[in-house]
Amino acid sequence: MNADPVRIPERVPELLVMLSGGGRSLDNLLDRIADGSLRAHIAGVVASRECGGVGVAARRGVPVVVVPGDVSAHDLGELVTHWGVDWVVLAGYLRRVAIPPALEGRVVNIHPALLPKFGGKGMYGRHVHEAVLASGERESGCTVHLCDSEYDRGAIVLQERCPVLADDTADTLAARVFDCERRAYPAALKMLFAGDRR
Repeated sequence: MNADPVRIPERVPELLVMLSGGGRSLDNLLDRIADGSLRAHIAGVVASRECGGVGVAARRGVPVVVVPGDVSAHDLGELVTHWGVDWVVLAGYLRRVAIPPALEGRVVNIHPALLPKFGGKGMYGRHVHEAVLASGERESGCTVHLCDSEYDRGAIVLQERCPVLADDTADTLAARVFDCERRAYPAALKMLFAGDRR
């Protein structure tokens, strides 16, 4: 009689989430992990300031540190080693990230517009949605991309689109785009973990 082969469990990707705001994307990722639709573990959170995201991490039992200012490539490498993480996930992080060579291709960001339009320094949050409305675009959405040394210029992993309505304000458009983000970020991370970078 042949014994069934022993199955070695596949390693769960360990994530370091970096944020500067309310922590909605962190909450969303933790929810997707909890419901089993995203196979990952958030080992730690780095906040650039005291913010709502610090409270989300603490409430949900995720270790969190506040690191004001820019994080150097050396310090980011130290944080990654400390928590033993595989991927750095930017979730509304408003500081520039210096990426050490060992982390190239493993730092991911989500942007609240369809890159390459409406990206670059200073284009975050409400500023992006106001720019989209001022441009007369009929479509917006979000872009998940890998990070490089330039703001919002790394390889695109996934985009999700939504309409811009005639009576939209920056707030109503932001809410619709965030619905896209809630779906797109977990989906893009699953693609990356599986090695699918299109």
